[in-house]
Amino acid sequence: MAAEPRLRKDVPAPDEIPEQDPRHPVDRTLPPFKMFTSGLQHVAAMYAGVVAPPMIVGPAVGLNARDTAFLMGASLFTAGIATLLQTLGFWKVGARLPFVNGVSFAGVTPMVAIGRERGAEGITVIFGAIIVASVLGFILTPYFSKLVRFFPPVVTGTVITLIGVSLLPVAFNWSQGGDPTADGYGSMKNIGMAGLTLLIVLVLRKVLRGFLQQIAILLGLVVGTFVAVPMNMTDFDAIKDAGLVGFPTPFHFGAPQFEIAAIISMCIVMLVCMTESTADMLALGKIVDRPADERVIEGGLRADTLGSAISPLFNGFMCSAFAQNIGLVAMTKVRSRFVVAAGGGILVLLGLCPVLASVIALVPLPVLGGAGIVLFGSVAASGIQTLATAALEKGENALIVAAAVGIGLIPIAAPEFYHAFPQDLLVVLDSGISTGCVVAIVLNLAFNHWGGKGSSGTPGTSETEAEADAPTEADRAPAPAPPH
Repeated sequence: MAAEPRLRKDVPAPDEIPEQDPRHPVDRTLPPFKMFTSGLQHVAAMYAGVVAPPMIVGPAVGLNARDTAFLMGASLFTAGIATLLQTLGFWKVGARLPFVNGVSFAGVTPMVAIGRERGAEGITVIFGAIIVASVLGFILTPYFSKLVRFFPPVVTGTVITLIGVSLLPVAFNWSQGGDPTADGYGSMKNIGMAGLTLLIVLVLRKVLRGFLQQIAILLGLVVGTFVAVPMNMTDFDAIKDAGLVGFPTPFHFGAPQFEIAAIISMCIVMLVCMTESTADMLALGKIVDRPADERVIEGGLRADTLGSAISPLFNGFMCSAFAQNIGLVAMTKVRSRFVVAAGGGILVLLGLCPVLASVIALVPLPVLGGAGIVLFGSVAASGIQTLATAALEKGENALIVAAAVGIGLIPIAAPEFYHAFPQDLLVVLDSGISTGCVVAIVLNLAFNHWGGKGSSGTPGTSETEAEADAPTEADRAPAPAPPH
């Protein structure tokens, strides 16, 4: 009797190349217009996250409004370069997945501390520390990537869930207005606009079909912005003051300076970024049905660290994965890395043309927040889906998830929990993704690998070995990525 056809979970999205194309959907291209609009949607999802760190660090180190705006343009430019390195790659650099890179939030607190202590020259000290930390990270990449063996489904599912949950407060803050010190922060007007945008996105996803359904987030942002104009929630001053061309001149603020204390601080940040990027690559690999093996992670981390080393040359900061765009890939089902590469090209253009950048900036934060709830929630949903394959009923896997999620949520649920700890430790502790990831890895090793009983209840049996004969293991085990 003929075997019943197996339902595929990786059915290509309607706008992708037909199934007879032998290439993996990640390696396929789309028609130019669809490539551009899908890439623009990625830019819209990440824009606020890219410009926020320079908006915070610039004034903190004493830069005026003009220089802070220069930092923002430079951050867009360098985020585009890092994204192109990640998606297109060369040699052994780049994950070659639809992986977006941008300015890491993990470095904001230590960069502000460095700048405040050193006055006007603080920005050059920050750039010097980033360069050294990035070069050291590049050297460590082959060794760091071997940690992938310690990321079974019980760990990856936990970390992916934490990524989504950790991002949701960002969407909530945008929904309230973005600036807690501004008038109207948290007003019914702002939250109502966020709720309306969320409703628009959901309705568009329901009623549209094909390609239009896939760019529902972008369409929702456009419609929400138009609705916000008569409500005086859109600021057009940015367009009036923006220049047509603005290249981020190398070493605009002076040659980088190298100080040991600052370098050590940014090295810690680099390790945090590498941990988060590893988790993000594993999450994205699951979503696009091309599991991220050791080689893919090594290439991705090389792109992260190389992009971060280049970034200060053009007055940008440390670059790492942007998890919010993983949610966009999960929601749209558009898996082509060339779509994200198009987004990287758009970021480069935005960095070179302040007028174009200011057009994207017209989107009010409450509008972006409403769309962000869907995007970030999609990441958490992907994590929960991964946990469903993690055999939580076996051994202490449920306990691993409980402890890791609980500790990972501390910075979100109780932001002042670690207030009495040394400032250097806060770089790690204030990242729920990093702390939850470390806890999940250590507990998985303790319960499933180091002596004792594995998840099957057999002494000394690891979780991977215990599940080796499970009927669904073929679907769970990471498969080597095709040659680049």
